[in-house]
Amino acid sequence: MADAGTCALHERLALALRTAEGGAAAADHDGFGWLEQKPDIRPAKLTSAAVLMPIVARPEGATVLLTRRAPDLANHAGQVSFPGGKIDPDDASAEDAALRETEEEIGLARDRIEVLGQLGDRVTGSGYRVTPVLGLVRPPFPLAPASAEVETVFEVPLSFVLDRGNHRTETRYQKGLERVFYVLPYGEFYIWGLTARLLVALCNILDPP
Repeated sequence: MADAGTCALHERLALALRTAEGGAAAADHDGFGWLEQKPDIRPAKLTSAAVLMPIVARPEGATVLLTRRAPDLANHAGQVSFPGGKIDPDDASAEDAALRETEEEIGLARDRIEVLGQLGDRVTGSGYRVTPVLGLVRPPFPLAPASAEVETVFEVPLSFVLDRGNHRTETRYQKGLERVFYVLPYGEFYIWGLTARLLVALCNILDPP
């Protein structure tokens, strides 16, 4: 049976998703990022993908589970990300794809994850339409990261994510275009790009600005 803290976290997350459903906080309206500011350069062809946003119900406080990708990957090497990947034809849904990819990448079994719902799809500059799936994970759970894909798995306190003082923005220029994006530095980990966008979106639905 789940303890009171886990039940309270479950209700908080579920209520936040219901409240945000169909609203700007749940959609691809993050306010920062290349694609939001320059829709004319949105990739012409998009590949469907899904990621799991695992919220771990720790007794000492909830955390968000993240990975750092292997340094020798062809795409997004060394970047912090949520577990996930392309939606395969055999996947029953985006949720099914996110759970399958999570088990393949880090060995987190789907029977340890309770899917709570989805945030709105996000489009990335690399040509993916990504469905973020929010899941509640109850410890203990063994992990077995696939070394070919994942360098390390770590957790960030949810309280850190909900503190807007930890949300920074940075600017880069690419092909003559200004790109403004979120960054959430956490210790040795530089969290940016889609992962940072989704963490800010999670903050916005749990604690609307």
